[in-house]
Amino acid sequence: MMQTAMSGARQATPRILYRLAKAKDAADQAEVFHHAVMQGAAAHYSVIQREAWAGVLPREASAWVARQALYTTLVATCDGRCVGFTELDIPSGRIVTLYVWPSLARRGIGTTLLVHAERLLLEHGVDRVRIEASLMLVDALVRRGWRDLGEEWVERGGEQIERRRLEKRLIAVET
Repeated sequence: MMQTAMSGARQATPRILYRLAKAKDAADQAEVFHHAVMQGAAAHYSVIQREAWAGVLPREASAWVARQALYTTLVATCDGRCVGFTELDIPSGRIVTLYVWPSLARRGIGTTLLVHAERLLLEHGVDRVRIEASLMLVDALVRRGWRDLGEEWVERGGEQIERRRLEKRLIAVET
């Protein structure tokens, strides 16, 4: 499908490959999710909120393999390890999740995953995509053309967590 690579001018920049998830990625997905929530979201949510959020999904590969069966999952890998992923519910035109390993955040990995996700959705006839985004993603998504539809509160592990509903119209680009 999408064995695309991202490499920078600097040699220190890791080579990132993007592809559909495989069962072997599931354990890494669990860790990416946990660390993205616990470390990456620290500026936007309390420890109690992050613990409740992270506790909703087990840190076990089997749970993430099951999610791969439910959602089309795209991963970003570095040296064969999953360092970011997004889950798509294609029939409903929805991006379910987007997580990147915290130390690799703000390097374009999430943006590239979204580009691949949007292309895949377009290929399946979806012309409008939705996401319920954490507060840490909202500004970046709005800069990428997403429209903020307002706040939403979700309960995770007994805690109320704020997120934003966003939507984007997808347009096929002629090449």
